[in-house]
Amino acid sequence: MHLDVLDLRNFYYRTQLGRVAQRAIRDQVVQFWPPAVGQTVAGFGFAVPLLRPYLPKSRRVIGLMPGPQGVMPWPAGMLNVSVLCEETAWPLPTGLVDRLVLMHGLETSEQPTAVLEEAHRVLGPGGRALFIVPNRSGLWARRDGTPFGFGRPYSVSQLEAQLKRHGFTPDRAAAALFAPPSTGRFWLRTADFWERIGKRAPWLVGGVLMVEATKQVYAPTRGGLAAAVRRPLRVLEGVGQPVPAPARSHRAE
Repeated sequence: MHLDVLDLRNFYYRTQLGRVAQRAIRDQVVQFWPPAVGQTVAGFGFAVPLLRPYLPKSRRVIGLMPGPQGVMPWPAGMLNVSVLCEETAWPLPTGLVDRLVLMHGLETSEQPTAVLEEAHRVLGPGGRALFIVPNRSGLWARRDGTPFGFGRPYSVSQLEAQLKRHGFTPDRAAAALFAPPSTGRFWLRTADFWERIGKRAPWLVGGVLMVEATKQVYAPTRGGLAAAVRRPLRVLEGVGQPVPAPARSHRAE
């Protein structure tokens, strides 16, 4: 079940722990995809906290928020780019999007198949999607006080298998949120340190998983080359038809 948009807004924009989480995940997203000129960037679920770095250079930025969650205007102080939509019908043309981010949109959906089908549809040729989900082995998925404690947590293998079934090719995976989901002053002040250590220490488990995938596009099937013969050779005509035997002459005895 989707969380309420007001709860998500309050967590990411009005709590110190939420701002720490926002910064850690956004930095990893930008590391995957540095802002580029002329791209169409979209986010589904509650991905808008991650899209701000793409506002200056992108051709357009779109925040898709599912109906059960609700919608809020974003970004603050600028023209609104967020829109309320159905999970099964995103208001975007097929093949429009160059970069697509999903956060709090897949694991909380009651129709994950429809979400993945729409994600596949709106991506253009060469488009890439980034799926951000709670890590089932991490601490953040075990605490209800954060948005990552709701919905279905994943392992990397589970998420990649689901993506492959829906026409995506997983390319690379990463983790984020290595600091514990604690509001303690020590953990909040050292959060950046734990993010740096977590990228180098395999024994640290991140709170969220991030899998980048590309859209599989199959070449259209074509038949063999048709050989157009203007004057077909009549070689086999008459084969199988009885040929009259030559008449035998009878000599008088």
